[in-house]
Amino acid sequence: QVQLVESGGGLVQAGGSLRLSCAASGDTSCISYMDWYRQAPGKERDLVAALTSGGPTYFADSVKGRFTVSGDIAKKTMYLQMDSLKPEDTAVYYCHADGPSARDCRPYWGQGTLVTVSS
Repeated sequence: QVQLVESGGGLVQAGGSLRLSCAASGDTSCISYMDWYRQAPGKERDLVAALTSGGPTYFADSVKGRFTVSGDIAKKTMYLQMDSLKPEDTAVYYCHADGPSARDCRPYWGQGTLVTVSS
């Protein structure tokens, strides 16, 4: 069993910064990538940024130039540095992890951490 634990959410004013953290524990041997999703009220859960052992592989257009993803897949840790935050970044942010194939792994989700950006 794998557990993902996020931390670092909170309330911040527009233009401010937050840093989210995610750590995986348990039998994490199959995990080969981790990413951040977010879900705003009344909207679908969307991919924000992705991280593999080779580094970041994806950023949503809405966060390019403002958010940075980093971490160590071998240690199953990941961070999301969020700068120049906007009210539209308000959402629950989820850490997600998975492996290279459905045969070897399954998707894992954290409980989510709320980010609220005030205008």
